[in-house]
Amino acid sequence: KPEKVQLVDLRRANNCEIMLTKIKVPLPEMMNAVLALDSLALDIDQVENLIKFCPTKEEMEMLKNYNGDKAMLGKCEQFFLELMKVPRVESKLRVFAFKITFSTQVQDLRVNLDTINAASREVRESVKLRQIMQTILTLGNALNQGTARGSAVGFKLDSLLKLSDTRARNNKMTLMHYLCKLLAEKLPELLDFDKDLVHLEAASKIQLKSLAEEMQAVSKGLEKVEQELAASENDGPISTGFRKVLKSFLDTAEAEV
Repeated sequence: KPEKVQLVDLRRANNCEIMLTKIKVPLPEMMNAVLALDSLALDIDQVENLIKFCPTKEEMEMLKNYNGDKAMLGKCEQFFLELMKVPRVESKLRVFAFKITFSTQVQDLRVNLDTINAASREVRESVKLRQIMQTILTLGNALNQGTARGSAVGFKLDSLLKLSDTRARNNKMTLMHYLCKLLAEKLPELLDFDKDLVHLEAASKIQLKSLAEEMQAVSKGLEKVEQELAASENDGPISTGFRKVLKSFLDTAEAEV
């Protein structure tokens, strides 16, 4: 039995073959699923694995320059040749991966944004919280009496951190302790103000930076979809079905965001 022709780096070829064994879909069917953007045939893990094993420019050149019997090539080389039949295959796979994760990504974003908006609204509208803030302002002005800060009409939110740092002369009681004592004695009806802020704890766990990055990723993903849709106009018949599905997805996705 003649030996298979090995063109790709041995380690990469072995890893590629392991990946193909896990996917368990014949190569022609696999490429049909990619061009149909069929997420029932291939899941996100499989598509991401295919992206990892897209041939590099050097590997493509090597295969283009191979003049021997293609049937003698190894599994990895055969896979690369199959991928190379599709124009800009890596771009198409990335668009496919984005399409698969899009709905979940947008749903998660929407839940987080709704939580932040709800918490912001609760903070703005809580009468009890406003009264506590007014009490803190009055306390601050009393402590700063006789100074330029003794008649403040408001304060920055980060000033609240000083409540735990400002101590009495005996060093035992902080301003926070005093505030709680004062509220308990004079305004006990304000102590359950947290019941007005039901979304606040959940909102405090959401990283705004991560949220902004996720929104940016969705925006960039949609840009890539538009770019691939435009580029695939010149692909010919091989991308007809792909373009139709991608256009439909783009219309739906843009309506969602």
